[in-house]
Amino acid sequence: MDFNGIDLNLLAAFNALMTERNVTRAATQVGVSQPAMSAALARLRKVVGDPLFLRSAEGLLPTPRARELAEPIAQALRQIEAVLVTRPGFDAASSRLAFTLGMSDYPAFVLLPGLLRALDQQAPGVTVNVHAFNDRDHAVDLLDAGVIDAAIGVLPTHLDGRILTRPIFSDSFVTIVARDHPAADHGMDLATYLQQRHVLASPEGERHGLVDQALAQLGQQRTLALTLPHMFAVPAVVAASHMVATVMKRVALHSAARPRLAMLPPPVALPKITSHLLWHRRANEHPAQRWFRGVIKAVALGV
Repeated sequence: MDFNGIDLNLLAAFNALMTERNVTRAATQVGVSQPAMSAALARLRKVVGDPLFLRSAEGLLPTPRARELAEPIAQALRQIEAVLVTRPGFDAASSRLAFTLGMSDYPAFVLLPGLLRALDQQAPGVTVNVHAFNDRDHAVDLLDAGVIDAAIGVLPTHLDGRILTRPIFSDSFVTIVARDHPAADHGMDLATYLQQRHVLASPEGERHGLVDQALAQLGQQRTLALTLPHMFAVPAVVAASHMVATVMKRVALHSAARPRLAMLPPPVALPKITSHLLWHRRANEHPAQRWFRGVIKAVALGV
């Protein structure tokens, strides 16, 4: 294809480089050799007058100009594809596809039972592989690399047009204490809260969570007696001690230790935590991927 002297195949090469961030993988996506992709990148740089992609230990990093061009070019290619290509339909009932879903323990706990029940009813031949991640930005890397089809978690620290998101469910925080803790009957104000020994669940290994951020804004600090990466162990730890924890409500409600716990409103203002469905723009129009995301969204409405 040629338009006013510009080879439109370069747009496909640019889009592949933007999504893959790797010359070899981009070449595979477009169906050309690695040298041909390298030559296309050189031509792109000459046409645009910008380096577009800089090499780094993490792969090719797009320049600001490349980020500016990414969505308009991707949209143009989608429009061309919509005109020229008739996509086959997707029959969920007869499908034998396997989807890989990136998620940490909490969204897996909330969504997986309902998701697998829905899949069993709608598409008994479809299987799901769960790929764990703890770092919110790791989900973007996994989507970029094509390791996962979608992810569920909090929003990454930085998003650009290649990663699409949708909020699917939220949860609020509660403070939990053992049933025999004095606060179980009398409640817990901020002064009492600060006198306690606290448990912090931190999948990423940090010793500073949302509660600590809220307290810091008040010029206060709590005493951490225990940090651990497993949030679902926290209720049992609290029920067997006089320590205090502030956790997402579903974690406490569905714990086996729930009968031995009291749930209290946190004495500091904390935001609700919203989990998002994330997917890569290159999979946005794929019929099977669209169906899978639709099932996830429908299940999330009922949690």
